[in-house]
Amino acid sequence: MLGFLLRLLPFWVREPLLIVVGSVLGVRIMYLAVHDHDRVAAGLGTVFLVFTAIRVHVVIRALRARRNRSPAVSGDLGGVPVGVVAQPQAPAQAQVGIGARPSPAAPEKEPNAWGQAAAALALFGALALALWAGPRFMPSEDNTPRPPSCSDESHEELPKVYQDTPHPVTGEELCKVLNRADLAELLGTPGETATTVSGTNNTAPLTDEKVAQPEASVTFDTYTVNVSATYNELTIDQYVKLMKFGEETDVKRLTVLGRPAVLSSAHTMRFEIDLGSSGSGGPVEEGPLARSVSVALDRGDRGGYCDISVWSTSGTLPNDSVLLELVEKVLPGIPERPAR
Repeated sequence: MLGFLLRLLPFWVREPLLIVVGSVLGVRIMYLAVHDHDRVAAGLGTVFLVFTAIRVHVVIRALRARRNRSPAVSGDLGGVPVGVVAQPQAPAQAQVGIGARPSPAAPEKEPNAWGQAAAALALFGALALALWAGPRFMPSEDNTPRPPSCSDESHEELPKVYQDTPHPVTGEELCKVLNRADLAELLGTPGETATTVSGTNNTAPLTDEKVAQPEASVTFDTYTVNVSATYNELTIDQYVKLMKFGEETDVKRLTVLGRPAVLSSAHTMRFEIDLGSSGSGGPVEEGPLARSVSVALDRGDRGGYCDISVWSTSGTLPNDSVLLELVEKVLPGIPERPAR
């Protein structure tokens, strides 16, 4: 289709366009070939440059032909062509009533080659400018998938313990704090988009629903990030002592934004729920290793803590510096626990 449209264009419009396009593409492809050491690209760039050289040669030949074209030989109205016998002129009386002899038609003025070439270049520049400026000034439909949001349209009623806890954060609020636009970049995977996000208003296990424990999760292709806030009386110092009896490894005490904190590792739990007629589930299994930072809910460490954990199904984990940078970005969005 494109070739058919090009053949419809006049010679002095088509050829300059082909020369400009071929030279630009050839030079660009050759530059990329040299930069990336790509032989295939080098061959393709050579083809474009050879094609452009052929078109330039054709245009030069056409210009020379136009310059050297001799004017067409025209007959002399007053003279007598060679080899033609002159006829005697008719008497003046015989010419009465006969109209004047029509003069030969003036030759058509051929189009100016340089003007057509200039018009072709101007047309090409206008098209290039339109393609460059179009996306900037014309509204375009964005078909890229939107990341999931944290809005909770169900408006689930909070458990009673949330009413008894002074200013607790909710699961939806935690989700909005965690689901940052730069979260994937902070994790070292800037090209990824969140696949699922969630926020729940849970209560801590084994507390008979007397301890609020909201949490939120954001899942990418590489990592899953989870944040939770536990509103109990456990201090970070007591939490570290409990770790000695658990399976946590690589325990390291530190301070994050002026609050006591501890860095540790522990395996997640994985279980399967059967939604069939039996409604039974599989056994609880050991999941991938998670790296977590537990930070006190207030600077005085009067009880309660916030957990921020990262894990992946492949078992890879980001560096501790990456995790700590993420904690420093997320933690200011979680209100400190007020003094009791």
